[in-house]
Amino acid sequence: MSRTAFGFGAVALLICGGWLMVRIVWEGASRHPVAVVPVVALVAAGVLLLHLRGPSPRPRGVRGPLSEAVHELFGPPRGPSEPVREPFGHPHDDDIARTAVLAGPEPEPAESEEELADYAALDADAFEDAVAALCERDGCSEVQVVGGAGDLGADVIATAPDGRRMVVQCKCYSPATKVGSQDLQRFGGTCYAVHEAEIAVCVTTSAYTGPALDYADQCGIQCMDGEALSAWSEGSAPPPWKTDPGP
Repeated sequence: MSRTAFGFGAVALLICGGWLMVRIVWEGASRHPVAVVPVVALVAAGVLLLHLRGPSPRPRGVRGPLSEAVHELFGPPRGPSEPVREPFGHPHDDDIARTAVLAGPEPEPAESEEELADYAALDADAFEDAVAALCERDGCSEVQVVGGAGDLGADVIATAPDGRRMVVQCKCYSPATKVGSQDLQRFGGTCYAVHEAEIAVCVTTSAYTGPALDYADQCGIQCMDGEALSAWSEGSAPPPWKTDPGP
């Protein structure tokens, strides 16, 4: 504000002084032409001295008080939203903030490993669907979920990649509940005789009792506990039809 006021004053003094000097010279020339010659010579010498001395250096893009005042008087009007130009090399803080916004946050790293399904948290129907999906994923065809009332021990029926008929019973139990021998006896009485299984598999989220495993060995039923199911799901163990030697 003080620099602009000083510029306005300097412009006013220049205009008034110039006009007064021109008037004095004009009146003196009309009265005494010879006396005006020294005054003109003195003014010319002063102008020449200022020209030889040259203007003082100023940073690029920065106006002095006089040029700023002249620009305010005779320059184009500045719009209400036009920003004030800053000196070269000093950007606005808004420009820095805008650049940061355009850059955006850094992307978060993607998950390196996909979490395995928590089979123990599923209900009975969802567990049967999950086991059927594993069979279909590893190459079985004609996969059907047939569990329910009157299923006679078969929950999933599928055709293995080698063409054998596979019948699966699904037991979605909590870790504290084990599959007993009676469960496997009911399944063993129907899987071959009724469902014509060539591969009989029992899959559980829990474990098996000792008598249940003994009965399964006698009847040729494969038993997959929770650990074996997780290994099959993550691909670290083969599916049950690859471990069954067949008839």
